[in-house]
Amino acid sequence: MTNDIASSERLAPPIGGFQEIDGRRVFVHRSGSGGPAVVFLPGASAVGLDYLGVQQGVSRFTTAVTYDRGGTGYSDPLPLPRTAAAVATELHELLRAQNIAAPYVLVAHSLGGFYAHRFAQLYPQDMAGLVWLDAFHRDWDDFMPPTAGLAATERMGPDLEQLEQMRPALRAMHAEMYADHPERVRQPLIEAHVSDDWMRVGIAERTKLADLATELRAGPDIPDVPVVALTVVGADPAQQALTSEETLQEMHDGRTRMDAALVSAVSHGEQRILSDTVHHRLCFDRPDAVVQAVRDVVDRASRP
Repeated sequence: MTNDIASSERLAPPIGGFQEIDGRRVFVHRSGSGGPAVVFLPGASAVGLDYLGVQQGVSRFTTAVTYDRGGTGYSDPLPLPRTAAAVATELHELLRAQNIAAPYVLVAHSLGGFYAHRFAQLYPQDMAGLVWLDAFHRDWDDFMPPTAGLAATERMGPDLEQLEQMRPALRAMHAEMYADHPERVRQPLIEAHVSDDWMRVGIAERTKLADLATELRAGPDIPDVPVVALTVVGADPAQQALTSEETLQEMHDGRTRMDAALVSAVSHGEQRILSDTVHHRLCFDRPDAVVQAVRDVVDRASRP
């Protein structure tokens, strides 16, 4: 699938700016100062400015960076989906072009987990730490029931027609989630999220999840850096409507064991389980938990 659209038609970001990478514009917004710098990797259908609240919290103690992968959000279009290596290389080039010194603490949400792991495989020397926000793992299928495997997850997502029917509900959901965003960011971001263009992008990015996991399995594990994993096991009404109670419990158990395996593979790993939020609302319902996890990884990474 492609999301080609003329640059002149692209939405202008309400804050932040662009960095040119390989002749195209990549949206980036940075705040704060000091190091190690913290970089947020959005989930599918999410964009950098979704994480503005937690970025502001993190920018009080170090440099905080949000961005949109090429082909998504406010960045220039590219055919989607892309390989994890293409996304990781682009991020590495972006950080260098912005003169943001390595090593970095990567904060990966959902699909961003695949890209953070690929970045760590390609640039282990540039990794200071990792904050895992209920993220996708290359061994997902080993922990999940077959009905919730990566191939099934690809098929379960709504198509454009279904999303168009859900547009009023999606608009209301985003309005509520962005209640604490500054008004000049909030309104444009809500409208962009319910646009056909951005909805198509979210669908396209979810189409090759199993291929991304295969790509990651060909490379090494996460390097031995400090890791905090936030595992979300709250009851999601949307999931409850589509999935049996038994399968949901298996998914929560699988996710808990999966993140436990991730943090046990490093010297300084910690898992924190959150039952009072759901996957897509983590940074909105529990910004305190996200910012604290980042602070703890930054502190540990800064120790000799």
